[in-house]
Amino acid sequence: MLSTRTSRSPSVAEVVPLHKRTGTALQLLSCSVSCECITVVSRHVRFLGNLHLHLWDCGGQVSQYSPQYMTVPVKDDFYRNYLENMRDHIFRSVELLIYVFDIESEEEGSDFAQYAEVLEALEQHSPDARVYVLVHKMDLVKEELRESVFAERQASILDLAGSRLCVSCFGTSIWDETLYRAWSDMVYSLVPNTALLESHLNDFCTVCQADEVVLFESTTFLVISHATCTPHTDAHRFEKISNIIKQFKLSCRKAQAQFEGMLLTNSTFTALLCTLSKNTTIMVVATSLPTQGTLILSNIRRLRTTINLK
Repeated sequence: MLSTRTSRSPSVAEVVPLHKRTGTALQLLSCSVSCECITVVSRHVRFLGNLHLHLWDCGGQVSQYSPQYMTVPVKDDFYRNYLENMRDHIFRSVELLIYVFDIESEEEGSDFAQYAEVLEALEQHSPDARVYVLVHKMDLVKEELRESVFAERQASILDLAGSRLCVSCFGTSIWDETLYRAWSDMVYSLVPNTALLESHLNDFCTVCQADEVVLFESTTFLVISHATCTPHTDAHRFEKISNIIKQFKLSCRKAQAQFEGMLLTNSTFTALLCTLSKNTTIMVVATSLPTQGTLILSNIRRLRTTINLK
């Protein structure tokens, strides 16, 4: 994930407006909030080399919801502060807003009241922003009920947004591939010139006679783009590959070795994974030309000069 958090009680809902501004590094504002104290941590990060983002992470707690929905006094006013006093500062020029619902929350009415206020602020100051809503901790719902529970929550989320904003909804958990998929979709929406990038990858996939070509961000191993010439039945293959590679990179680090790439080949397929640019890693899978890793590497060198990624 893009964010790191200090230890705190689980929040009922969190809102993360993501600003994209020229010449501004990604600023991560992680807010630890409890009834006793407020801690704000600011960090500067850069994604994909030259993609500069500005991010606010505004935590939510049960004690912070709008007074008209509470039966007891509000214990601190941090939530009111960023929705009222800091409203213009936080919600202006937002490119992407990430909103997290806790599926275990017992304050559903308050959760949606807060969500409605956030959408109102976003529509007022950044009407073209995209909204990604994560219904989190879905692993705590019984497996046979997950689909119906998520569908019900998603319907409420989309109904409240209406047609005012572009809203996408994901059921997520840290214990499976769903969170990775949600973050990959968010990152993909922020990458400039994706249509041109996909066009290059499709041409490259055809030239290599590959089944699939996937482009990852090198640090997080989130998918930036991909081209598929041969359909695959496993919808979670990218997430699984990402997890395998990240674990292998950790093993390399423990052995004080530098991970540069990987080549798997046998009589039926070739899978090559290597650096494409300073911030990206490419994976090529081919079944029509098994054991042709050298040929694929040669084509990757040509691709580097064609797309000129940072």
